Amino acid sequence: MLGRRILTAIVLLPAALAALFLLPAVGWRIASGIVILIGADEWARLAGWQARGRTTFILAIAISLLIAGAMPVAWIGFPWILALTTLLWSSVVLAWLRGGWHVRSWWAMALTGWWVLVPAWLATVMLQARPGQLLALMAVVWIADTAAYFAGRRFGRRKLAPGISPGKTWEGVFGALAGVAVYYVLLVQFAPTLLAGFGFLSGLILVGALATLGIVGDLFESWMKRVAGVKDSGKLLPGHGGVLDRIDALTASLPLAALAIWMTG
Repeated sequence: MLGRRILTAIVLLPAALAALFLLPAVGWRIASGIVILIGADEWARLAGWQARGRTTFILAIAISLLIAGAMPVAWIGFPWILALTTLLWSSVVLAWLRGGWHVRSWWAMALTGWWVLVPAWLATVMLQARPGQLLALMAVVWIADTAAYFAGRRFGRRKLAPGISPGKTWEGVFGALAGVAVYYVLLVQFAPTLLAGFGFLSGLILVGALATLGIVGDLFESWMKRVAGVKDSGKLLPGHGGVLDRIDALTASLPLAALAIWMTG
């Protein structure tokens, strides 16, 4: 499994970096939109919809991306969407996880899937204007995930959410926060222009919040898979599962990242 994960990452990472840094804005919107549409299909399968329901949901997401893509990035409505999405991740989703909700209503699942996928795509579109900055912000989630894994394996004792993801521990959370703190200090030291609009403390709070929301996003997708009775959201990525398995933390954290960058001008 580890070997397949590494091989998949070796293939995907250069392709993702090439798309991020070399594609024009329209090309990036299309490439990232395709990823979101694959995620939409996986979400529809987690919801238990048949072919007609999956097709309808994917079309709804595609139309939403087309409408959002036709709007100027500076449209004042985008920050409000990002703010509401961040509020939902930090309140409604936490209540969802704490209450162990089993939501089967098609409209509730469809609306939730929309809020998981579309604002995350919108955030990548807004941030791609500075690809190095977007990469640095996404790296916060990746570093948090890696640090949580190793800290949890070495020190993990207290379970974070045993009914959702038994492998996650509070020690892993603290390791993730420590890891992103070190990363932020190095970022300020060696690439200060990437987060130039933030003071040291506000930037540190931001990366901590992004790491925390990333954990929430990971737990939420784990809960949805548990309710659906599946191990992975899909089988597209050998060793990793599906697209949602790879972007779950980013869907929760990127809207806040884009909102914070917008607020700093």
